[in-house]
Amino acid sequence: INPLSEEQLSCPVCCDIFRDPVVLSCSHSMCKTCLQQFWETKGSRECPVCRRRSSKQYPPCNLVLKNLCEAFLESRSQRSSAGSEGLCVLHNEKLKLFCLDDQQPVCLVCQTSKEHRNHKFCPVDEVVTEFKSALESLQKNLRILEEAKRDYDQTAAHIKTQAQHTERQIKEEFEKLHQFLRDEEAARIAALKEEEEQNSQMMRRKIEEMNREISALSDTIRNIEKEMEADDVLFLQSSVLRAQLTPKDPEKTSGALINVGKHLSNLKFRVWENMQEVLQYTPVTLDPNTAHPDLHLSDDLTAVEKRKQSSSLPDNPERFDEWWCVLGSEGFNSGIHCWDVQVGDSDNWSLGVITESVTRKGNSVRGSVWRLNYDKSINEILIFCPGQSVHSFTPKEKPQRVRVQLDWDRGKVTFTELLTNTHLHTITHTFTQIVLPFFYNYSVHPLMILPVKTSVTVEQHS
Repeated sequence: INPLSEEQLSCPVCCDIFRDPVVLSCSHSMCKTCLQQFWETKGSRECPVCRRRSSKQYPPCNLVLKNLCEAFLESRSQRSSAGSEGLCVLHNEKLKLFCLDDQQPVCLVCQTSKEHRNHKFCPVDEVVTEFKSALESLQKNLRILEEAKRDYDQTAAHIKTQAQHTERQIKEEFEKLHQFLRDEEAARIAALKEEEEQNSQMMRRKIEEMNREISALSDTIRNIEKEMEADDVLFLQSSVLRAQLTPKDPEKTSGALINVGKHLSNLKFRVWENMQEVLQYTPVTLDPNTAHPDLHLSDDLTAVEKRKQSSSLPDNPERFDEWWCVLGSEGFNSGIHCWDVQVGDSDNWSLGVITESVTRKGNSVRGSVWRLNYDKSINEILIFCPGQSVHSFTPKEKPQRVRVQLDWDRGKVTFTELLTNTHLHTITHTFTQIVLPFFYNYSVHPLMILPVKTSVTVEQHS
C-alpha cells in the first residue's frame, strides 16, 4: 500500500498536517482548532469544505487520521535526522556519490534505482573539493570587489575634497582680480576728480577776474554818464573817457574741458595692459593627480617638495606609487617648448620628459624617462636615457636654475644652467608619442617652475 502523501494529510483550512483532526457528518475532516475558529467567524456550524450544516456542536475525533499524521511527522523527522547525518533518507545508507544530473548527493543503492537511471555520478569528496575551490574563488572575488569599493569610496571622497579646494582657490584668484579692478577703477576715478578740480579752480579764477573787470567797467560807465551831464567840451576833455574808449576783449580759455579721451579711450585695453604687471604665466604647471602621495604641491601648481600629506590620496592609475615624481599637466607632440626650474637647495632631483603611455606603478618607470639627475651625496649629474647606459659628470658648481628645452620635431632635450649660462647636456631621441614634463624631488626643499615675462602688443593693419 502506498503511504499517504503530505497533501492528503493536510487540513483543508490551515493547509498544514492535521492536528487533533475531527470528522463531520459529511465525512470531511479538519483540525479541531481550525473548525472552531471557522464556526466562530461564520456564526453557524457549517462544513468549511461543502457548507453542509453540522448537527453536532462537538464532532468526534478522527483517530485513524490522527495516528496517520503522527506517524508521518515522526517519519519525516527521522528522514531529516538521517539527512543531517549524511545518510540517505530512503535507504539509510551513506551518501557517497553525487548525481550530476539531479545535483544532489545519493547512496550506492540510489545509483542503481530507476530514478537515477543513465545519470552521471562523481564521488562526493571530489564534488566537495570542487565546490570548496569555487567558494574560495568567490570569496577572493568578494575581497577584490570590497577592496575596489573602498577605492571607489576613497576616490569619491577625494573628488569632493578636490572640488571644494579648487573652488576655494578659484574664488581667491578671482577676488585678487576683482580687487585689482576695484583699485584700478578707484585710481582712474581719482584722476578724473583731480582733473575736474584743477579745471574747476582755473575757471573759478577766470570768473573772479571777469567779475572784477565787469565791476570796474560798470563804475567807469557810471562816472562817464555823470560827466556827460556837464559841458560838452569839458566832457570831451575828460581823462576818464579817453582812458575807456578802447576796451579789451576777454581772453578765450583753451584746455578747460575734461580730457574725456584720456580717461575713456581704449579703457578696457589699458586696464588689461596694466594687469600684466600683476599676472604671471608659467609655461608648465603640475598635475596633482600624478603626484606621489609623499609629495606636496603648491596651490598654484608650480612647486613640488617631499612632504607627507595629511590625508590619504586615492591610488588612481595616473599616480606614481613608488617614485617621488609628478608630471606636467599638458603633453607635447610637436614644436619647441621650454620651462625654467629653480632647483635651489634640493639635494636630489631630476628633470626631463616621459611618454604619456608609461605605467606609473612600481619601479619600471625608472627606465622610461629622458632625464637629468643631480645627487648631492655624490656631487654628480647623471643622464638617463631609455635603452642606453648612464652617463655622468661632475659639475663645476651646484646647479641652481635649470632650463629644460624640448624640441620634439628634432628629437632633442637640452638642459642649461641659466645663472652661469652653462650647457649641461643634450639628449637626442626620435619621439613618436606625446611626452610630458617630468619632475622628481626627494627633498623638503622645493623645485619651482619659474614664470616667464609677458607683454601686450598691438598689430597695426596696413
